Amino acid sequence: MKIGVVGAGVIGQLRAQTIRENGDTELVAVVDPVGEAAERAVAGSGAKVFTDVRSLLDLPQLDAVIVSSPLPAHDEAVLAAFAAGKHVLCEKPLGNTVEGCQRMVAAAHAASRILAVGFNHRYYPAIKFVKEVVTSGRIGAIDHVRVFGGHDGLHNFRADWQYQSPASGGGAMMDVGIHMTDLTRFILGDVAEVYGVATNRVWKVPGSEDNAVAVFKTAEGVPAFYQATWTEWRGYGFYLDVYGERGMVRGYYAPMFNLLVTVDGGRRKRQTKFYPEIMIREKLKSWTSTALQSFREELADFLRLTQGDRTTAIADGFAGLRATEIAAAVYRATREGGAVRLSPRP
Repeated sequence: MKIGVVGAGVIGQLRAQTIRENGDTELVAVVDPVGEAAERAVAGSGAKVFTDVRSLLDLPQLDAVIVSSPLPAHDEAVLAAFAAGKHVLCEKPLGNTVEGCQRMVAAAHAASRILAVGFNHRYYPAIKFVKEVVTSGRIGAIDHVRVFGGHDGLHNFRADWQYQSPASGGGAMMDVGIHMTDLTRFILGDVAEVYGVATNRVWKVPGSEDNAVAVFKTAEGVPAFYQATWTEWRGYGFYLDVYGERGMVRGYYAPMFNLLVTVDGGRRKRQTKFYPEIMIREKLKSWTSTALQSFREELADFLRLTQGDRTTAIADGFAGLRATEIAAAVYRATREGGAVRLSPRP
């Protein structure tokens, strides 16, 4: 598959690297308004460098596009790619408005092309362990989920648009929290009802919450307790806890580890799983080394999805839309009070 990359920032550089490494893909071009960044991304691959998306989409050999441009530019690049008949893998969040996400999902359907969304945390080893434990039934039917993601504030952002609404689409829920929303759905199933409260008493960025606390509920009534925050003073981290009839499992990062507790009658068994190779690699090469590995696996699943395999872990366009819808539902609940019901998946 011949793939182009739109956006050559930190993530775009990693995405381009995975394409160059994969024997089933070829990097044909990188687009970025900063030519030097695009040149770094192609790095001797023979791929072309462009400063506008149209030049990329005019390439006759192009099969697919990975969109890793700033969030406010997602709509334009994704819609143009579908109009040109290309498959798309778009970074999270899919869009900064529900309406924009709906347009992208509709455009994919109209073009009969694949839209996938870069929720790469699904590929973190600790999360894969959680998924396996739940799917295998080792802790029984799910009773509830508890999910948290946060960091310690605005200095973590590389650009103002990343935290300033309306470009960002919101605050903590559209930043670190967007992964937590997706992981909740990945494990629990679709969310049917949302109640929550978003506040910005600390950083006071208009339209961008620094804390969101919510309860998500499935159509069957199974709840998830959720928090996304920019005031986690201990620093970045996230966890996903799943509680079942016969135990619980936790996936945690950073550092990466798992906890599994199983209960059989009156006997309780406790298992911990650590990932020293990841800890050492991140110490030497930074967090991007873990992101890079997840991008490799996500790219492989993207290829399978375009070939009709619907059994992969990759997030589809609806998952991207739903994550933004859930954030919007929390904002609505904050304004109006009460729970917000979401339309079922068509």
